[in-house]
Amino acid sequence: MTLGTIFLSETVGTAFLILLGCGVVANNLLAKTKGHGTGALHINWGWGLAVFAGVMVSYASGAHLNFAVTMGVVASGAKEFVPGIPVDAASIFTYLAGQMVGAIIGAVLCWLAYKKHFDEDAPDGYKLGVFSTGPEIRNYAWNLVTEIIGTFVLVLFILAIGHWNGAQTAGSIGWLGALPVGLLVVGIGASLGGPTGYAINPNRDLGPRIAHAFLPIPNKGGSDWAYSWVPVVGPIVGGVLAGLLGAVLLPTVG
Repeated sequence: MTLGTIFLSETVGTAFLILLGCGVVANNLLAKTKGHGTGALHINWGWGLAVFAGVMVSYASGAHLNFAVTMGVVASGAKEFVPGIPVDAASIFTYLAGQMVGAIIGAVLCWLAYKKHFDEDAPDGYKLGVFSTGPEIRNYAWNLVTEIIGTFVLVLFILAIGHWNGAQTAGSIGWLGALPVGLLVVGIGASLGGPTGYAINPNRDLGPRIAHAFLPIPNKGGSDWAYSWVPVVGPIVGGVLAGLLGAVLLPTVG
């Protein structure tokens, strides 16, 4: 295993995640789509299946697809991300780089798939809503709390299921863990997604937000950079807290 393989695996897996996840939002929000107005539960299921698909194609890297997961593994005290890849500055940066590149690629692919629908008029914020999250009630402190809680649940579950699945290192959930994690994402969306749209992944929000900023989308509006730090900081904090608790609750691995 090399860092190049890690980078490629995280890039491809995250691109799958974002293409399918943003795609289900586009199918709901944009005009003249087959799924227009299907609703929040449809979006929750779409994101859950997007996670499942992304994990399945990125097993080589342990399928983090989320820098909050990566930092949760670091905080848990693991010595390796996957066999042969030690937890150090170079590997942490490789995971982050792959996730960010993949997130931007996935967002661009979503735009290409829905290009003619993005060209249509849409209510304010809908086009940005395909790419990134936003609060229903804007209060940065409480929005941050929501993202921390949701991500904490996700990352602690991922760390735990890695052990149940017999993985050699924390966060390496394998294919048997992919479906439960996808189902948990559906559950988090249905239960905790109401206030902020549940980014629970800094790359999921920031990468597509960057794509929204540079893509030539007619009448797209601003990218809401004032809020953009919340779905980055909140998930990282939640992931680290989950890793710290995981170090106590779960067997030491790696």
